[in-house]
Amino acid sequence: MKLVRFGAPGREKPGIIDDKGRIRDLSGVVPDIGGDAIGPKGLARIRKAAIDKLPAVRGGVRIGPCVAGTRHFIAIGLNYADHAAEAGQAIPKEPIIFEKAPSCIVGPNDDIMVPKGSQKLDWEVELGVVIGSRARYLSKKAAMDAVAGYCVVNDVSERHFQLERHGQWTKGKGCETFGPIGPWLVTRDEVENVQRLSMFLDVNGEKRQRGSTRTMIFGVAHLVWYCSQFFVLEPGDVITTGTPPGVGLGMKPEPVYLKAGDRMHLGIEGLGEQSQKVVRFRM
Repeated sequence: MKLVRFGAPGREKPGIIDDKGRIRDLSGVVPDIGGDAIGPKGLARIRKAAIDKLPAVRGGVRIGPCVAGTRHFIAIGLNYADHAAEAGQAIPKEPIIFEKAPSCIVGPNDDIMVPKGSQKLDWEVELGVVIGSRARYLSKKAAMDAVAGYCVVNDVSERHFQLERHGQWTKGKGCETFGPIGPWLVTRDEVENVQRLSMFLDVNGEKRQRGSTRTMIFGVAHLVWYCSQFFVLEPGDVITTGTPPGVGLGMKPEPVYLKAGDRMHLGIEGLGEQSQKVVRFRM
């Protein structure tokens, strides 16, 4: 299933994509795409619904973040071997974990706002893993049972804040609008092999990132298991799993960063696409 949230910011409704690519309103089936609705029982309830009889949603409606109620927006650094090489970094021996502020989450096509003091605004197409069941101290064998599905994430980053302002990476990762997720939450059963998905990101129509989840250093199952050893994962939490090469920081002969007016277009095989415009800071 492809689950979606649509409508104005803060007033999104739950939906599902039918076999003709139209959004159907799920409000009569589940209250939102999050919490119990993306657990095993909630997903089973959605599967039993007569999708073609649900109200069709008009075209042109805003697509919101594909999951609600995210408490942990967890990110994994340097998790692609080819990106680590691009950055001149050694392969990590264990996953590098940091957090993006849940308040940075926006819809997949919402504007990206340049934060105050920004000097080096960058892009990162990433695979997002959406948690569907409460998870703590998982066994490696049971790790995937906690996963509801997957989505596209743009891990927007401010490199000056992240790398030159000292301390942890979080300050360059959680600024307002730095977390577009969606368009869909694609349930786990629809993805045959999550470690074989192609990825891309373009800026102003120019090729930037091309990669595949096959070059991940730590795969999805390992990351879910690993994170559960340190904190409790709740339904609606998102783990964004790292990026392939082609980020602005790694461009040669010198880095290239985003500016107001730029447009990003990105996507992952089977999970949909995003499109964002970079805008100046606004109150």
